Amino acid sequence: MPSSRLGAAAQAFDACAPEFDRRFAPWASVQAQRRAVRRALTEAFPRDSRLIEIGGGTGEDALWLTRQGRSVLLTDASPAMIEAAAAKCRGEVETAVVAADDLGKLAERLTGESQFDGAYSVFAALNCVSDLSEFGRGLARLLRPGAPLMLVVFGTCCPGEMIVELARGRPRNAFRRFNRGDVPARLGTKRFTVRYHRGRDLQRMLAPYFRLERREGIGIFVPPSAAEPWISRHPRLLRTLEALDRPAQRPFASLADHVLYRFVRTAA
Repeated sequence: MPSSRLGAAAQAFDACAPEFDRRFAPWASVQAQRRAVRRALTEAFPRDSRLIEIGGGTGEDALWLTRQGRSVLLTDASPAMIEAAAAKCRGEVETAVVAADDLGKLAERLTGESQFDGAYSVFAALNCVSDLSEFGRGLARLLRPGAPLMLVVFGTCCPGEMIVELARGRPRNAFRRFNRGDVPARLGTKRFTVRYHRGRDLQRMLAPYFRLERREGIGIFVPPSAAEPWISRHPRLLRTLEALDRPAQRPFASLADHVLYRFVRTAA
């Protein structure tokens, strides 16, 4: 797909796709948060579930879930990310270049096939989409009633990020999550915007097709990636913080780096 037809966020991730895993995979804070997300995903989706991932990037989680007995259709708006995922997964995961707000078109292409047993989007892929209403309508056509929808988006009040960014002399970054509009972001040399979705806004945009069941914090004591590479050099401290996260996931979800929202597909 020509870059002129890609959204700004897709262009940014397209540009960094070749080095994405090399840059982020070694970070211990990312791996700690990923372990928490994967526990939730395996709890939500039984073995043999047929799933769709939105904003799947290079396929780290899709490949892992496939090897745990699930099947996954990985979608992403970035052609380069899909190319990287296809190379990594070597046929184990089905892939498609589809933007989150184009899922209705995907549903039309898959007319006649059985509906998916669940869907997920992890680590803030949907923060690159300002309005999720079209995403919700399109996804509803792909999921069977009762199917879980697991969304991991940025939290809107992250003390860990505030501390790190203030210590680095970047107060604007420290308090950016309080902004209710589109916030400037940059990946490499590419600029785009993110939206820090509130829980009530998610419920409104996804209604009436999805109903919120619960939320959990991902990265309450485990710091955000802004603390890298420092936190990766302190594995014992990180293990302690990861252990503290588990009992705090629900009562302190509002203070997490990421928040996992579990929705369910309604009969609407």
